[in-house]
Amino acid sequence: MKQVNYDDLNRTIAALTTGEDDAISLMATVACEVHHSDQRFDWTGFYRVTAPDLLKIGPYQGGHGCLVIPFSRGVCGAAARMRQTQLVADVDAFPDHIACASSTRSELVLPVFDKTRSLIAVFDIDSDQPNAFTQTDADRLSTILASVFAR
Repeated sequence: MKQVNYDDLNRTIAALTTGEDDAISLMATVACEVHHSDQRFDWTGFYRVTAPDLLKIGPYQGGHGCLVIPFSRGVCGAAARMRQTQLVADVDAFPDHIACASSTRSELVLPVFDKTRSLIAVFDIDSDQPNAFTQTDADRLSTILASVFAR
């Protein structure tokens, strides 16, 4: 089973994104590279802040995603509302989980900030395996996101 090598992933993303400042281009590149780095990752993508308390689908890899998510709903909404990483071992146990895909068993959602510390998106990774994500995943991906979007 292929598992992510975060040092390699960080180097690859840095090489691909250096000099780019378009947020959508950066999101597309990050989603692609992260998605293909680990077999646990079934759906990998961004939900962009497009209005106060509202997320809309951004670049992603995998099956369809939800088009609109209010900050008041689901794991992505909680990450945006609280501006904190959500590491969910069992989505069925998460109050008000939004099932964009019925195969999702666990989820990791990280807030994405720009260089002014404004919330611009959340980065959502779904897995069909329960308890698929670790605090190491959350920490390393958060560092990668900051190096791409908050520079």
